[in-house]
Amino acid sequence: MTFTLKGPVLEGTLVRLEPLGHRHAADLAVAAEEDRGTYDFTSVPRTDEVGAYIDAHLATAATGRLAPYAQVSLATGRAVGATAYWEPRSWLTDDALDAVEVGFTWLARSTQGTGVNAEAKLLLFRHAFEVFGVSRVDLKTDARNQRSRAAIAKTGARFEGVLRNWSRSWAPGEEGRLRDSAIYSITAAEWPGCRERLEHRVRSAAAASAPTLTPRP
Repeated sequence: MTFTLKGPVLEGTLVRLEPLGHRHAADLAVAAEEDRGTYDFTSVPRTDEVGAYIDAHLATAATGRLAPYAQVSLATGRAVGATAYWEPRSWLTDDALDAVEVGFTWLARSTQGTGVNAEAKLLLFRHAFEVFGVSRVDLKTDARNQRSRAAIAKTGARFEGVLRNWSRSWAPGEEGRLRDSAIYSITAAEWPGCRERLEHRVRSAAAASAPTLTPRP
C-alpha cells in the first residue's frame, strides 16, 4: 500500500484536533491525572509517561499507519485528550484509502460528556468520508468496556460483533494478555444520517455551554 495516513488540523466549535506533538505534553499530563476512574480498559499515560507516549505515537505515525491528534478545548486552549486515525486500508487501488479506524481516544474526566467527544468524532468521520473518500470507518474497544461501547453507539456506529483475542489488553494487571474487542462501523451510505445525528449533539452541547446573559435591571 502506498497511501500514507496524515491528519490535518480539524477545527469545530468546541474542539480543535491538532497533530500530536511534544508541545501538548504538559497539558496532557494534567488531563490524564484529573480522575483515572474511567480508564480501566484504556491506554492513558501517567504524568511521567507522557513524553514516551508521544514518542511512540510519532514513531508509528512515521510508518504511515497512524495519524495521532491532541484534542484541544477551544474554551481553554488546553489539550484535554488524544485520538487518532489508525490502520488505513486500501483494497481497490494502492493510492486511495478505502477504510480507516478511529481509535486511541481518551479525554480528561472533566471534558467527558461536554460534547467534545461528539464533535471530535464528527470532525474525524467527516474528513474520512468527505476528504479521504473512505467506504468505511471502524471503531473498536475492549468488549468489557461498557462506557466506551455506549459512547461509540451514540455516534451512530453499528455494532458488528466481538472479535475474540483480537488485540493486546490495556487493562491494568493484564500486561501480556489479549482482549476481546467489540467492533463498530459506519459505512459511506450511513454517513449522512450519522453526520446529522452528531451535528445535532454538537449544537445542543454548544448551546448548553454558552454563557447566559443576565438582563440589566
